[in-house]
Amino acid sequence: MNIHEQDKEVTAAQLAAMIDHTLLKPEATKQEIIELCKDARQYQFATVCVNPSWVSLAAKELSGTSTGVTTVVGFPLGATSSAAKAFEAKQAIMDGANEIDMVLNIGLLRSGELAAVEQDIAAVAQACGDQAVLKVILESGMLSDEEIVTACELSVRAGANFVKTSTGFGKGGATEQAIALMRQTVGPNIGVKASGGVRDYDTTCRMIKAGASRIGASASVAIVQGQSGEGY
Repeated sequence: MNIHEQDKEVTAAQLAAMIDHTLLKPEATKQEIIELCKDARQYQFATVCVNPSWVSLAAKELSGTSTGVTTVVGFPLGATSSAAKAFEAKQAIMDGANEIDMVLNIGLLRSGELAAVEQDIAAVAQACGDQAVLKVILESGMLSDEEIVTACELSVRAGANFVKTSTGFGKGGATEQAIALMRQTVGPNIGVKASGGVRDYDTTCRMIKAGASRIGASASVAIVQGQSGEGY
């Protein structure tokens, strides 16, 4: 099984290494998180993405493997204070998180309060330091193209390592158009994560071709098996 990325081929194993295997449902149980980590070990996904209260468990379950732990900050609305987001990030890193997916303050962005948005991202970037990768969730389905571009530019200036389309809990999800615009804006050296509605192999292929370097999905096993699934 291969995915054609421009003129290259991506194998199933390479695809798995691009996926954050995700379970962010509030009703998720301890056993479901353990099963998520079991899948991640088997398929060697890039990370599991879990809510902050499960980070310690996921880190324990994945100890000694190549799979990291991603958690979310200011999730899913992005409307908490910068200090709260920074504290969440620091605590998550202490608990074993390698990657932080923060939601930017969408209301401030749409109000034109761009300095405040940049400062919000920078506070979390400073909390991450060199200990964790920072991804900024734009919630692109709520934004105009101009706002997506602005959000990407602010994220890069503030020290983010990735920009990400969606929480999966808001309006809309990842689209090829948004991914292409994000990639065009941030250039080749910043990651672009497609998340929200990526549930099958074909959609994943299209997102990668559009410029995604990471995929967030709960249907990860189905995706690497060339099938379609349900979920985030």
